[in-house]
Amino acid sequence: MLLIIATAAIAFITTNIDDILLLMIFFGQVNASFRKRHIVVGHYLGFGLIVLISLLGFAGTTILPPNLIRFLGLIPIALGLYQLFRKHKDDDDDETPNVTQVQPNRGFIGSLLSVHTLSVAGVTLANGADNISVYVPLFANHSLPDVLLIIVIFGLLVGVWLYAGYRLVRYPAVARLLDRYGERLVPYVFILLGLYILLT
Repeated sequence: MLLIIATAAIAFITTNIDDILLLMIFFGQVNASFRKRHIVVGHYLGFGLIVLISLLGFAGTTILPPNLIRFLGLIPIALGLYQLFRKHKDDDDDETPNVTQVQPNRGFIGSLLSVHTLSVAGVTLANGADNISVYVPLFANHSLPDVLLIIVIFGLLVGVWLYAGYRLVRYPAVARLLDRYGERLVPYVFILLGLYILLT
């Protein structure tokens, strides 16, 4: 069992190191409408889809052929372009009074159905092409009980990753950096991520 846990941990860490940066970017954008719960639910949803696709690949049913997985890169590109256009629109509207509208607390179901949640899930899924390529053979080399244990370990480590991303953003130096450059750089980070996924 310890070997399975160690294998799952190594597989998760090696395929999700880049997710720490994405989570820091997301947590750095938290405001009245984009809440921490959107990031938590969205990241779990996106990672859950990665595991589901990997399980179906392990079972011999491929939802997405390997040569089409890279087209998931269109998701962060679209999100980055949307944020760029929204920023330009907000800049044009700066002369008019801006009233921040606080979104009602709709709980877990409301968060699950939120556009913000789905955006986080989409970016997580798009960034998971390398995860799928590792998880399919990993699942294929283990029995069903071992696969279930690996999935549980993955779920726990997603929580650790979310906490790490949240805590890193709260360091004063990181917070100042994100506050100064984050809003301007985020769209370009998403676009570059999408291009990287498309071209690999």
